[in-house]
Amino acid sequence: MSGNTSISLRNVNIFQSKHLILSNVNLDLEKGEFAYIIGKTGTGKSSLLKMIYGDLELEQGDATVAGFNLNHIRENQIPFLRRKLGIVFQDFQLLTDRTVHANLLFVLQATGWKDKTKIEERIKEVLEKVVLSTKGFKMPHELSGGEQQRVVIARALLNDPEIILADEPTGNLDPETSEGIMRLLFDISKNGRAVLMATHNYSMIDKFPARIIKCENGRIIDSKVPHDLLS
Repeated sequence: MSGNTSISLRNVNIFQSKHLILSNVNLDLEKGEFAYIIGKTGTGKSSLLKMIYGDLELEQGDATVAGFNLNHIRENQIPFLRRKLGIVFQDFQLLTDRTVHANLLFVLQATGWKDKTKIEERIKEVLEKVVLSTKGFKMPHELSGGEQQRVVIARALLNDPEIILADEPTGNLDPETSEGIMRLLFDISKNGRAVLMATHNYSMIDKFPARIIKCENGRIIDSKVPHDLLS
C-alpha cells in the first residue's frame, strides 16, 4: 500500500452472519479520489462499507484502511480507526434533543477534545464549510432535509478524516438538494480526502461522473479495472 492510498483491499471475502456476501474483493482508493458503489439492494454495498469502518469483522483477505491493518485490529483500536473516517448516513442519525452546535460538541467531546477554544473553533470551521454558519442554535427538526444532511457532513468532517464513507446520502432528498450535497462531497474529495459513496441515484452519477464500483453476483466490478480482468 502506497502512502497515497487510503483504502487497500486484497482478496477480501465479506460475510454477514456466516453468509458470504462478496468474494475476492480487490480495491484501492487513493487520497482525493471519489468513487461510487452501486448495485441492487442486498448485493453487498452496505456490507462493504461496514467492513471498511470496522462494523463487520474481516475474516478472509487483507485490508488496510487509513493506515490501520484490519487483519490485526483490536477492539480498542476501532474508535481510533473511526476518527480517520467520516461516516454519512441516509437517515442523518442526529441527536434530536439538542441543537446543531450541541450535536457537534457531543462528537468532539466523545472523541477526546478538551480545549474549549479549539472545540468552538472547529465547530465554527465545519459549519462554515457546509454553509450553515448561522444555524448552530437550531434544533434538527427546524432544519430542512438538505440542511440536516449538511450537518451530518459537518459532523463527519470534525476530526479531519482521511476518508468519507457515504451510504445513500441523497436517498431522502429532492433532486435540487441532492445536487448541493453532491457538490459538497466532490469539493471534499478535491481537498484530498477519499470519498466512497453507495447510491441508487443513477441520475446523480450522470451529473457527477466518477469511478464506479458495482456489486453484482457476489463480486465487484470496478470501472477503473478492465472488466475482462474481473470475469
